[in-house]
Amino acid sequence: MPRQDTSGRAYDLVLYGATGFTGALTAAYLASHVPQGCRWALAGRSTAKLEQLRDRLAQSAPSCAELPLLRADSGDPGSLRELAADTRVLVTTVGPYLVHGEPLVAACAAAGTDYVDLCGEAEFIDRMYVRHEATARASGARLVHASGFDSVPYDLGVRYTVGLLPEGVPIRVDGFVRTNAGFSGGTLSSALTAASRPVAMARAARERQRVEPRPVGRTVRAPFGPPVRSGETRTWGVPLPTLDPQIVARSAAALDRYGPDFRYRHYAGVRRLPIAVGGALGAGAVCALAQVPSARRWLSGRLEPGDGPSPERRARSWFKVRFVASGGGTRLITEVSGGDPGYDETAKMLAESALSLAFDDLPETAGQVTTAVAMGDALTSRLQEAGIRFGVVQE
Repeated sequence: MPRQDTSGRAYDLVLYGATGFTGALTAAYLASHVPQGCRWALAGRSTAKLEQLRDRLAQSAPSCAELPLLRADSGDPGSLRELAADTRVLVTTVGPYLVHGEPLVAACAAAGTDYVDLCGEAEFIDRMYVRHEATARASGARLVHASGFDSVPYDLGVRYTVGLLPEGVPIRVDGFVRTNAGFSGGTLSSALTAASRPVAMARAARERQRVEPRPVGRTVRAPFGPPVRSGETRTWGVPLPTLDPQIVARSAAALDRYGPDFRYRHYAGVRRLPIAVGGALGAGAVCALAQVPSARRWLSGRLEPGDGPSPERRARSWFKVRFVASGGGTRLITEVSGGDPGYDETAKMLAESALSLAFDDLPETAGQVTTAVAMGDALTSRLQEAGIRFGVVQE
């Protein structure tokens, strides 16, 4: 099946789920950053809500007054197939992806449409690989999950770091993330859904391992180890059971530049040991409560989908990820940093990922690919121009 020609489609980019909390932030970012001549549209279930969003966008970006609005619903696969067939790149913020995501992935894979999401749900991503990787490879579609704070800073940060180390040598990288940010109802819902399904998550991972090719003559690892004390970052490292190490490992498996023997470990960097211990215990308690349906509903009700931090709270938020790396006798520390990670910077990362797929000169890839593999330096440059900092730390 040849790669499908998408150049004659009605739109360069469509944002699906535009009226949600993160979707509206992404729409606002696109409104002020799409290049001249970009053909883009907003999509969602409610035309009335889409019209309200378009009116708000037009107040600061008058050209948005005539922005096309497309009605589509995750419960109506036919509407999603039409959506995918009309655009070159489809961006979605509609989660939890385990509940709402697969019909759109299937539609994009079949139509040869590039797909970008914010998914941090390992089970969903593994299932999409097993079910739709072959179709996407055949059609030429690039399926790029985890294109927000999960997992762009880590994926591109490690790629940036590896590029500063000698080639052809074993490489070790430890990532330490710190932030003061809040989160939204949609994020809480997705996290609780994922935490409530440990057995299903493990089963999906095994199914993927059975069919996914492994690098030949190279070793790639992302172990989940014990807490560590990092003298370089002056923090306690609490292991994070997030998707990010898996994404980094998949980039390393796909790119020879990561060396013959690559290892990545992923931590929350915490200044004081009691806080580290308390955070680990608290996360464990939430995961335990997520197994009980009534407790999960109670936790989910603390924040409704569509709710999120205020603009004032987001303005005070920040993130820093430090990478302590070594290889070939070279040791260095790099850092990726920016503002509010969960929303303002996530909207930026998602939007720039979509714009990169739509307009940048990128390597020929297809199927389920990471941001480091699909966009690499092009996306890093975009994010640097947009204010996210990549650099070497001078100790």
